[in-house]
Amino acid sequence: MTHRVTTGSRTLTILEDVSIDIQSGESVAVVGASGSGKTTLLALLAGLDVPSAGRVFSGGREMSGLDEDGRARLRRDRIGFVFQSFQLLPALTALENVMLPLELGGEGDARRRAREILDRVGLKDRVDHYPRQLSGGEQQRVAIARAFVVQPEVVFADEPTGNLDAVTGEEIVSQMFELNRERGTTLVLVTHDEHLAGRCERRIELAAGRIVGETRQ
Repeated sequence: MTHRVTTGSRTLTILEDVSIDIQSGESVAVVGASGSGKTTLLALLAGLDVPSAGRVFSGGREMSGLDEDGRARLRRDRIGFVFQSFQLLPALTALENVMLPLELGGEGDARRRAREILDRVGLKDRVDHYPRQLSGGEQQRVAIARAFVVQPEVVFADEPTGNLDAVTGEEIVSQMFELNRERGTTLVLVTHDEHLAGRCERRIELAAGRIVGETRQ
């Protein structure tokens, strides 16, 4: 697939002729310098954007052929997200942030399921706290709980340790990979952290919008 954006009279190619096949249950790290196209690739794979040319399939369905509502439903049903900036809603407690995707999907017993996974990530005593009352590491744990509570087939993580110190980042990564193994989820993450990339089964390197290296680990 290829992705271009037009700014004024210029057309910029962000990704060009990128082809990736990710197997169910696989953990994949996408690495590369800033501006190499990593986050754009993640957005296309997750259906947050559509390619200028080429197609994206998810679970056998062509995601790039769906309209925005269709892609949103597919994301709701199949995909979890973990972002560098946490993306928690400040007016909701930790529990309410984790309950939200379940409620939007019409799932029953959202409160119990949210409490269970918050307990699983070590936040049993912080469920009624708002994001501003939580440390960065605690906020990222809430974000991980929110991503996994819907039992997604795929979790996309964009620099999940980027705003955390090394010790906290290691704890967060361990929890994310533990949940990934327990639930058999496919994990695709973008990172500058070579240690984090090394924990994945596969490493894809981008440079100037193209795949320049791919290794299994």
